[in-house]
Amino acid sequence: MNRSRTGGTATPTVSDQGPAATVEARLQMSPASRIAYRIVRALLAAVAHLVFRITVIGVDNVPSRGAYILAPGAHRSILDTPAVSLAGPRVLRYMGAENYFAIPGLGWFLRAMGGFPVERSLTDRAALRAAEAILGAGEPLVLFPEGTRQQGPVIEKMKEGPAFLACRAGVPVVPVGIGGSERAMPKGSRFIRPAKIVLVIGRPIQTPARGSRRVKRSEVMALTEQLRRTLQGLHDQAQLAAGVQVRDRAVIPAGPGRAIEGGCRSD
Repeated sequence: MNRSRTGGTATPTVSDQGPAATVEARLQMSPASRIAYRIVRALLAAVAHLVFRITVIGVDNVPSRGAYILAPGAHRSILDTPAVSLAGPRVLRYMGAENYFAIPGLGWFLRAMGGFPVERSLTDRAALRAAEAILGAGEPLVLFPEGTRQQGPVIEKMKEGPAFLACRAGVPVVPVGIGGSERAMPKGSRFIRPAKIVLVIGRPIQTPARGSRRVKRSEVMALTEQLRRTLQGLHDQAQLAAGVQVRDRAVIPAGPGRAIEGGCRSD
């Protein structure tokens, strides 16, 4: 187990060494942490309703059990992460850089919100192993397909990680459109504005059951594009519901979730 030290505080992190069972054990949330999660989320919900009049549409589309990847977009504000925690009643898991978890107070908050640390200096293999361990335990995992916060109304570049992981693990992807958060606190802003925020949850995009570990690149690319188009439509709907004018774009209705023809089957 690797440890990151900040001010003498040791923070256990996921490394790319050691058996998978050990990695999974490090990622597990204790019963106390799960209670803290629900308490913190209840407080966040109260604040979000008071300050942002937050509305969540499509909660019935969130699976009541089993693993899935929650994919939010468009990612335009630092407020998106706490807002997405209100997308359904289940405990959601997040992946984050280990240096944030070493900060007193912030580390506790991140863990209370379902976060787990991964070392930035390690290869993507460590992050993949951690994500697979979470999904293998039947828990939902939040991954922002755009990677980091962007600007503007159009979802353009997407990371292929969520699609690849969904195909590899054989779990559905639940798309979530976020509206109004950029108006509440845009990228680079230090202040929060009391603007309405809306989440629109789409139907799960199903992937075939997992076979071997090999996944076709063409299928990952196709799923990524399907997810991008779906998120764009959900984002536009969320923006309109939040009172934000959608300019120079036609709202693309989010169709029913379905597997791509040919699926994400492994070779």
